[in-house]
Order: sequence, then structure tokens, then C-alpha cells
Amino acid sequence: MIPKTFDYNSKEDKIYQNWLKSNAFKPKPGKVEDTFTIMMPPPNATGTLHLGHATMLAIQDIMIRFKRMQGYETLWLPGTDHAAIATQDKVENLQYKKTGKSRHDFGKEKFLQLVDEFVKESQDTIVKQTKKMGASCDWDQMKFTLDDDLKEAVNEMFIQMYNDGLIYRGDRVINWDPKMQTTVADDEVEYKEEYTNFYYFQFGPVVIGTSRPETKFLDDTIVVHPDDERYKHLIGKEFTHEWINGQITSKVIADESIDMELGTGAMTISPAHSFIDYEIAQKNNLQYERIIDLEGKILESASTECAGMTIKEARKKVVEILKAKDLVTDIQNNYHHKLAVNYRGGGVIEPQLMEQWFIDVNKPAVDWKNQKMSLKEVMQDVIKSKDIQILPNSQENVYFNWIDKLQDWCISRQIWYGHSIPAWFKDGEVKVQKESPGPDWTQDPDSLDTWFSSGMWTFSTLGWPNKTEMLQKFHPTDVLETGYDILFFWVARMILMTTYATGQIPFKTVYLHGLVRDKNGDKMSKSKGNGIDPLEVIEKYGTDAVRLSLVMGTRPGQDTRLFEEKIASFRNFVTKIWNSARFVIMNLDLDKVDRNPDWSKISLSHGDKWILDLTQQKISETTKLLEQYRLSEAGTKIYDFLWNDVCSWYLEISKQNQNPAVLFYVLSATLKMLHPFVPFVTEELWEKLGYKTQLITETWPETNQELTFEQESNQIHGLMQTIKSIRSLMSDFDVPKDSHISIQVLNNHSLYGTNQDVIKHMAKVSTLEIHTQEIHPEKTITQVVNPNVTIFLHLDQNIDIEAEKEKMNQEINNLNKFILGLEKKLANKNYTEQAPTHIVQETRDNLSTSQEKLEKISKRLEALS
Repeated sequence: MIPKTFDYNSKEDKIYQNWLKSNAFKPKPGKVEDTFTIMMPPPNATGTLHLGHATMLAIQDIMIRFKRMQGYETLWLPGTDHAAIATQDKVENLQYKKTGKSRHDFGKEKFLQLVDEFVKESQDTIVKQTKKMGASCDWDQMKFTLDDDLKEAVNEMFIQMYNDGLIYRGDRVINWDPKMQTTVADDEVEYKEEYTNFYYFQFGPVVIGTSRPETKFLDDTIVVHPDDERYKHLIGKEFTHEWINGQITSKVIADESIDMELGTGAMTISPAHSFIDYEIAQKNNLQYERIIDLEGKILESASTECAGMTIKEARKKVVEILKAKDLVTDIQNNYHHKLAVNYRGGGVIEPQLMEQWFIDVNKPAVDWKNQKMSLKEVMQDVIKSKDIQILPNSQENVYFNWIDKLQDWCISRQIWYGHSIPAWFKDGEVKVQKESPGPDWTQDPDSLDTWFSSGMWTFSTLGWPNKTEMLQKFHPTDVLETGYDILFFWVARMILMTTYATGQIPFKTVYLHGLVRDKNGDKMSKSKGNGIDPLEVIEKYGTDAVRLSLVMGTRPGQDTRLFEEKIASFRNFVTKIWNSARFVIMNLDLDKVDRNPDWSKISLSHGDKWILDLTQQKISETTKLLEQYRLSEAGTKIYDFLWNDVCSWYLEISKQNQNPAVLFYVLSATLKMLHPFVPFVTEELWEKLGYKTQLITETWPETNQELTFEQESNQIHGLMQTIKSIRSLMSDFDVPKDSHISIQVLNNHSLYGTNQDVIKHMAKVSTLEIHTQEIHPEKTITQVVNPNVTIFLHLDQNIDIEAEKEKMNQEINNLNKFILGLEKKLANKNYTEQAPTHIVQETRDNLSTSQEKLEKISKRLEALS
């Protein structure tokens, strides 16, 4: 006996363990020669599964299960990222709360041991939670970005790029985080809205504007636009005048990068602490001098009076000094600008001129399509030429906006945890190699940017730099699926690193999912209390329901809303799947069902032919949608097919005219199509149907031309429309379902006579007469379904039809007046803009309800006429 409901809490873990025991997730050569590969974006080894991870896992698992069933040799490789800055910061904060010690108190060796222990624990948690989502990845291939073989690959990549002149060590302005004491990549910088003061100072012959007076100690160059009429006469001249530290000599230069509309159109530059100023200084061969140290304090070389002050203290002091010299012309309060902060830890970014390791993105040193290109040009080409497709396409513009402005990538970080840089120093000499050159050589104390190693994820995990069988078989990969918010952080760097190292693209398609938001569209956060723990809702509603709620109703790049009612509705769908299969199993003798029937020898009713034909359509449509990565649309097709066509119609038809072979075939095909979306309930039902194999290893259903019945399918649609019309008529006239209702149907097709019991059962009428000759019954409500079918609903013999019609006309008049009043109210802007939002919404709801009521009464009146 099959239970009434699917007990997901007791079944899911057992089903997953059975998959693991049977090696169902491992790549296996199939009937399709091609492979299909997804590299799981490695979650940071710092925490637990969140909704972003859950969405990623659900989408990728649908893709890989579908391709596996199609017969591809599939590889879904899992892993975790060491996430250097995030992990070091997390462990240091935990240890400080626990012991009151910083990493410096522990020392490097002991601290890194604590990090390793934390990471191991986090990895175990992430793996367990990933399995709870039903992820069918090959766990034997799991990788960690600090595995020994990946360390070797990283060292090899660094050395190759250095030897090719793409990695260099030099002075450039970088993002410096004084709080974490490390450099930060451009795309790891967040910008927070801030209101501050904007100061105007007299600087020789011009007035300059700035929000950062503390960087102006050593400024001695005025820059204006060459076309600015206000300052043309000053270009090229020098001036001696008073400034912060006393008298200085400044000169005026012209540069087209200056915005004439910003401030006064004249500015001075601090090249060591501004990216824009640094570029201007480079173009004009100007000197650079640092003003702020790595602790965020003023250097003595910049100002003896302000030496050692914090930025905030120095800003106040500089304004006091310039006020005393009568050089402050104006101060604007509430100046709106964006403050740059490190998204890891929130430290305020201080641009600094520092010697670091960089990747040159503009040097033509990469062999690509039979020509030398720069890394930037290759990154542009692969998208422009459609070698890589980004879904949704709208994200291509976002990609190019970032790539076109790409500067040399600073890859060194001043943190302990991460990949060591294979560079050695001695007496000013530098050697780049894996091992120490000898005594007295000191290895670079910095580590590599996390994105350097994770940018190698698609090929280093397959054995590069060795030409392994795995690398040759599974690279380039097919899909990179990740959130659109990581397009620059990771996707672009993977393209950069992979095209250089392998001469291949890393993936053919980039599928970008959106953010998961709450019911109102707000971003989920702990502070708002609107977050959802995926593990909690899995326990409450089951994994299948959670997966559906994350995928259905959304498209690539589109944010999705998640709330418990939505998850509960998909749990109801999982229950519907279970109940439909339960009906079939309980009504069939599974030992006697022909699982591979000769359809030419089976007698088929119109209903049988309709559902078989429709099944072929759904197989074809679903396959095409999944191949196009239109997952939500594919899921909706199968959802509607099972709920509306199979359950609401065919199973009901089967209660009057059962065909075991058709029932079994339709259910089996439907379970196969559902499996990538809801793997647990479908796998359990597959076993209940008596199959000896696991559903995960079954082949994807293919269309069978022998089971297409276009003519019969069209005919049954007419019959279904008749049943719907009877139901609608009974609903319009508020006829109770259990009433003894008499219906007459006028038609000219034998289909109605042979399916009379089906019509009675599904329309829920007690008496049904089928007529092929014209009839004119009295006291009936008449509805023409189509030119060939008319239905007559018999009324109570005591009803006064004319009185009913008069009553309806009066109700229609009253509704029209009420609707007109509501429409006038909503057309009034004073009302819609000034009245409380809930009151306006209530008016709109009243209008909608009244319009629906009017339509229903009008239909009833028409039927009586």
C-alpha cells in the first residue's frame, strides 16, 4: 500500500545516499558523444548555505540531471574557495571575541593553523548542506582552491605570465584598506552614500574645490580644461603664493579629462592618493609624493604640524590653517558623494601609491585567433563574437562597461592566508620561481588576490598545466551559472585567466541568476528579520518544494521573491504529483502492466489519444526549453501538464474508461520530465512503480510519432470545452454541485454519445441527454459552445424567467453606476496621490470585483435571452 503523502523528512537522505552508493553522479560515457560540464562556483569556506547558494544549486542540478538523462557524459565538479580576505577576517574576529588576541598575538604559523581548522569545519558544513539541496555533483572530484595541485597550478600561471611580461612589479595607485592593512581590487570596493562638506580654497590665481583638504599639503599643480575660457590665459604660467605649509610655486597645466562643470573647473592634484590625479601626473611627467601613511595618518614629510594626525583630525586642522590665512572662500554643507569602502570588513578605502604586483591588461602578448591581443581585447572579443553567450543578454552592456574601463589588475595582498607569491628578493634583485634560489633569499611576504586562483577554476581543477584526460575531455566547460552580482568579481577574471592559459574559452554560456528577495521585493537581511534559512524551510516543506520556489516564475538576471506561502504552494504541487501517481499505482496491477507496449495492438479511446498526443507535445516543448536554459518556462509547462491535463482531465476520464498502458506510460514520461526539478519525490515514485533502475539513470523521454493523434486531440478539445461550458453555466447561476441537474446537448458528432458517461461525471450532472437533431426545450438556459454544439440547462419549472431578467437588468444598471463612480475617483490625481495608499488600493480592488460581477451577471442575462 502506498502512503497517502510523501514523507520527505524520512526519505530524502536515504534517496540521496542510494544515489551516492550507485555512483549515479559520476561521469559515464553515454549514447551522446559530447560531454556536458558545469563547474560549481565554489562557496567561500567561511559560513553556511544561504539562499543565493540554494538558488545556484537548484538551477545547476536541473541542468546537469537533464543532460545526464539525455545521455551526455556529465561532470558537475564541486568545491570551495579559500576566500583569503574574508576567511582571515572572520577567523581573526572570532579569535578576538574568544581570546582577546589578534593574529599578530598568535603569530603567523599558529594563526594559519587556526584558519585551517575553521575552514575544515566550514567545508564539512557546506558539503552537508549542499547534499540537502539534492545536488548531484561528483564528490570524488571536489576541489579546494588551496589544494596542493591547485597551488602548483597557481605558481605555474604566475611564472608563465611573468615570463611573458604580463605580470610586473611597479608603483601604481591602488585601493588600500587601512583597517585590514591590505590592497583591495577595484571591484571589491563598495560605494556608500554620504553627506559631507565641500570646501573652496584660494589657490594662487584660481579657486579650487575639494572634499578632501587633508590630501592637499604638497599640491603644486593647477589643472584646467584646455577649452575653458576662464583659465586659458593662465595655462603654462607659474605663480608664487601662500599655501598650507607656507609659500609655494605652482604651475598651471591643461588636460582634457577635467570636467569644466565640476566645482570651479580648476583643480589641484594629489597623484599619490587619487586614481584620476595619478593618470594626469603620468601623462604630464609630474612628481608623486605620499601624504598619508598605511595607517591612515599624515606623514611628517607632508606636514610637521599635522604629522601623525588621522584623516579626520587633519581635515579639521587644514581648514583652520587656511582660514587663518584667509584662503577659505566658501564651505558647502551636505555635499553628497559616494564613500569608497571595502565590502569585506567595511574599512574606508584610501588610494595609495604603492609598489605591488600587477597584471598588464593592455599589453598585446596573448595569441588569440591568429593574432596578438591584449588580455582586455580578448575579454572583449569573446563576448562580441558570441564565443561566450551571457544570459540575459542585457548583462552584456554591464560587462563591457566594466571591461572597457579595465585598469591593470593589482594581484598582491598584504594578508597571511592565501597563495604565496613565487617571488624571491635579495639585495634589490627579484627572481620569480617556485623554489628558493638559495641562502639569504627572502620570499615575498604578500599573498595573491583570491580571484587569481578562482579565476583558474575551470581548468586548474581538471589538472592544468598537465594535459590530463579530464582537461581534454571536459574543457571548455558548458555553463557557468552564478549570480549577476558576481559578473566582474569572477566571470571576467575566469575569461582573462583561461583564454591566456589554455587558448580556450572557459565556458560557452554564462547563466546569471538574480537575487532572492522577500515578499515585498526588499533585500533579505538579518537586521530586517526578513531572511529565510533554506535548511529550515527544507525541513518544513521538503527540498523539492524549496527548489521549485527558487526556480519557478523567474528568468536569468531577474530577482525572485521568496516567502513561506510560495514554498507551501509548491509543496502542494509535490503532493499533487504524489497523489496522481498513487491513483495510478492503486488502480493498476503493476505486475501485469505492459511497460513497453506495441501501440498498434492497443485499443485507444479519444481521451487516450488526446493525452498521448499531448504528452508528445510536452516532451518536445520541455526539451527545447531546457536546451535553451529557459528553466522556469520548462517547469511551468510540466507543472500545467500534470496539474491541469493529467490530473484534472485524464485521471478523471480514466475513472470512466481506464487504459492501463496509457496511464502507466503518461505517468512514467511525466515523472521523467519532472525529475530534474523535483528529484526526491519522483525517484521515490519511480521505485513505487516497480522499476528496478533508479530514475536518475533513466533516459530523457523522446517523442514518438506513433503516438501523435492531431485529429482526435482536436475533437477531444471540443468535448472538454463543452464540459467547461456546463460547469461555467452552473457556476454563473449558482447551481450547487450536488443538485439534480438536467442537461441536454445538441451536437452532430458521435464522440458525445460514446463519451456520455465521461461528460456526466466530469460536469457533475445527474441527467444528460445527447441530441443530434435540433431541439427547442422550454424553461432552459441556452449556451452555444461552438457552431456544432449547444447546451441547455433546465431551470426550476416554477421560475419566472421574465422577472429574473428584469431583476438582472436592474442589478446591471446599479453596477454600471457604481463602477462609473469608482473610475472617476481613480481618474482624479488628487485622490490617487494624496489619499492613503491602502485606501486607494481598496478602491481599485472594489472596481475590479464590481467589473467581474458585472461580467458574470451579463453572461447570465445573455443565456436567459
